[in-house]
Amino acid sequence: MNGLTKRIIVNKLKQLTASEVFEYAQKYHLSITKTQAQAITNHLKNTNYDPTNAEDRAKMLKKLAQITNMETAKSCQQLFQKLIKEYRVEHHFR
Repeated sequence: MNGLTKRIIVNKLKQLTASEVFEYAQKYHLSITKTQAQAITNHLKNTNYDPTNAEDRAKMLKKLAQITNMETAKSCQQLFQKLIKEYRVEHHFR
């Protein structure tokens, strides 16, 4: 993946608002509270995760499980895999 695309993805993660995270959760039928959505966005703003890196994705999901629960984290991981296949960008996420 080129550097520009990666920076766009990372910047979007850092700019997510709690209301956006909550709306996405509702759209994709993920069970989180508004307080959890705020905790997620606070964490993302204070870290330098690279979602294209498998190790960083694992760290993100582990933290998500701590903020929410294991079931929600697993559902997010499944949704992520589904979306990268749907948009045919698997080659960026190895």
